[in-house]
Amino acid sequence: MPEEVLCGSLKLLSSLLHRHYGTKVILLIDEYDVPLDKAQQYGYYEEMVALLRTMFGLALKTNNSLQFAVLTGCLRIAKESIFTGLNNLKARSVMDVPFCGYFGFTGTEVKDMLKYYGLTEQHAQIREWYDGYRFGDTDLYCPWDVLNHADLLRAQPGAKPQAYWMNSSGNAILRTLLQKAAPQTRRELEALVNGECVTKKISQEPTYRELYDSIDNLWSVLFTTGYLTWREETDRNTYRLAILNREIWEEETGIVIEIKYPDNGDLEAGCREALEQIERKRYAERLMQDGMKTIHKYGIACYKKSCKVQLGKIG
Repeated sequence: MPEEVLCGSLKLLSSLLHRHYGTKVILLIDEYDVPLDKAQQYGYYEEMVALLRTMFGLALKTNNSLQFAVLTGCLRIAKESIFTGLNNLKARSVMDVPFCGYFGFTGTEVKDMLKYYGLTEQHAQIREWYDGYRFGDTDLYCPWDVLNHADLLRAQPGAKPQAYWMNSSGNAILRTLLQKAAPQTRRELEALVNGECVTKKISQEPTYRELYDSIDNLWSVLFTTGYLTWREETDRNTYRLAILNREIWEEETGIVIEIKYPDNGDLEAGCREALEQIERKRYAERLMQDGMKTIHKYGIACYKKSCKVQLGKIG
């Protein structure tokens, strides 16, 4: 279709609905930032920014058929000026108190639900696996996990918990950032796996254009996408971070990194040697014994200011 038709599609749809039903529409857009991520990966970022800026401008600013709109996403994109000129915007993050109790199940809600289904004895296990999310000042359970596991338990009493949310999500951003991991990052990830906390400054407004510029953005992504939660704020925008629960711990911290420093500068050979050493010395065996199903193996070679990363076989 012509670009002008595409740009005006949301506004046209809302006006047609308004005309047909005689009431203004509510516009809900989930994961509005995902197109920017894909555009960054495949080389049409500027075009996508321009498209969304025009589409959202028409649908949200000059739309007499709109009652209100709610957009959700993992990252704020304020710097991209996608919402240029829009008035009365309210941006809420996982750190904000307003509405904090509406994005998950509270402890009381989970207890009531388990009691209703006769699953009260499963509460401790469900809390260990699916609790730990924190929105504002409220601790929450992941609704998708709790509902799925309660449903499974009703059909199969005694069934073991599964990684319902983790198995439904992608992690391409994390894999890209982990390729930049230095020894310090590796040590910090190991500390998290061991139940410790790391203190990091969190940016809630990175753009996809900037996201891969620094390994420091890894912590912001892990936080905003729900892999880590915060225990306390130590300074402005600086938090003590920890892994949320057993679901995250069991499924996503299986990483083996071996680093080589080839004297001759052959980075390709250095990566190959690192991956061969991981296999030869069976570095991943301990992780497999701990029950980790997915293990990412990274061979890293460094020479002066150059670095190369190769991802090994995932088993």
